[in-house]
Amino acid sequence: MLEEVDFTTVVRLAPLVSIDLIVTDGNRRVLVGQRRNRPAQDTWFVPGGRIAKDESLDAAFTRIVRNELGVASVERSSSRLYGVFEHRYEDNFAGIAGFGTHYIVLAHAMSLNGAVPIGRFDQHSRYEWLHVDQLLARDDVHENTKAYFC
Repeated sequence: MLEEVDFTTVVRLAPLVSIDLIVTDGNRRVLVGQRRNRPAQDTWFVPGGRIAKDESLDAAFTRIVRNELGVASVERSSSRLYGVFEHRYEDNFAGIAGFGTHYIVLAHAMSLNGAVPIGRFDQHSRYEWLHVDQLLARDDVHENTKAYFC
């Protein structure tokens, strides 16, 4: 784990690699959470997280599902690669002026039963299941999330 000063330098100088989770239920709804953290704080966004140095994609996927959704033991093989995306933000995790955040995102689609209890409220203040047309119509859903469905 990097110290904050070192991570700040990485965010300032290099792109981050992350996994976003395009989670659907049996009713063709998509899970979004209202973000507590920068960047994209207070917007609705699909769950996701950064891949750590020397962490395998499989280990990162399982950790991110556990940390973002509170669901244990879901393996990457149970998902499908949805696509590779690029996200740019004007701000950064620390709110320091002068540089933004650049992500290369490996989006993975997966299904969960809507009855499965989901949520890590240290990451998101609340969660909602939205149909794609609802998600696209809302002003408070982040554009990077909308881009998954356009």
